[in-house]
Amino acid sequence: MLDERVVFRNGEFVAWNEVTVHIMSHSFGRGSAIFEVLSFHDIPTGRVVFRLDKHIQRLFRSARLLQMDLPMSEDALHQAVLDTVVRNGLRQGFIKIFAYYPQIAVKILPPQGRLDLSIIVFDPVQDMGIPKTPFEQGTTACISSWRKLDPQTVPVEAKVAANYLNGMVARLEAEKRGFESVIMLDRDGFIAEGSTESIFLAKGGVLMTPSLGSVLRSITRESVLEVAGVIGLEVSEEGLHSDRLDEMDEIFFSSTGIKVQPVRRIGERMLEGAPGPLTQKIADFFIEIVEGREERFKHWLFPV
Repeated sequence: MLDERVVFRNGEFVAWNEVTVHIMSHSFGRGSAIFEVLSFHDIPTGRVVFRLDKHIQRLFRSARLLQMDLPMSEDALHQAVLDTVVRNGLRQGFIKIFAYYPQIAVKILPPQGRLDLSIIVFDPVQDMGIPKTPFEQGTTACISSWRKLDPQTVPVEAKVAANYLNGMVARLEAEKRGFESVIMLDRDGFIAEGSTESIFLAKGGVLMTPSLGSVLRSITRESVLEVAGVIGLEVSEEGLHSDRLDEMDEIFFSSTGIKVQPVRRIGERMLEGAPGPLTQKIADFFIEIVEGREERFKHWLFPV
């Protein structure tokens, strides 16, 4: 249960219910908190965190884009993440790193004081009663009428709370229309990503994904592309018009939480046989990686 968890905050471990931020804080009122979400897994040799180094590097990049000064070094944060997993005793689950302004503020500019940094560890099934969706079930998706944030308006590569209002309204619209997930287009009508997921399409054995520029530099997206190269798939990163969705053999989402999630219906079109062979192959390979059975990718797993 969540009230049994302890949270790392500014170098100390505190009880779950004691971690509070004032409602008038800048990061609450302006959405200026940056964060990372990571997964950790129980394998025969012990617990491991998936791609911890990449997530920490991206957190520091988000901070630079928003002119924030994090209160810890990369090495110190790396160790704090591992220590927080140990202190909570969970065998598998997720880690969320938050950096935020705790100070009371009413102006648009952030306060000059220090950032707070917290690390939370939880198991969504055990702690929140959220069932895991079976891979084979996949998801349904539609194209949103809301467009992805223009990269000339805000730094879309920053993993900052305020940016996620964009995906939230798109997902709410999709659910109202009877779909479980959503596909967002960029300002020019090209496929961008899901509400919080990267998107991949396959046709004739070729794996395609939207090029970077208007989407988050997703670590799972990067991982899928690396895996595809190792297993010999032809890969294309390009601008993909929404019309291409109608001709694809397979479509799947990727993110920290789901790794690979097949799409079984896009709009009114059923994708027969989903998950398709290419999606299944990549998903199976990911299972081998996170279970520590794939020697070529053991450097992605950081022992706790």
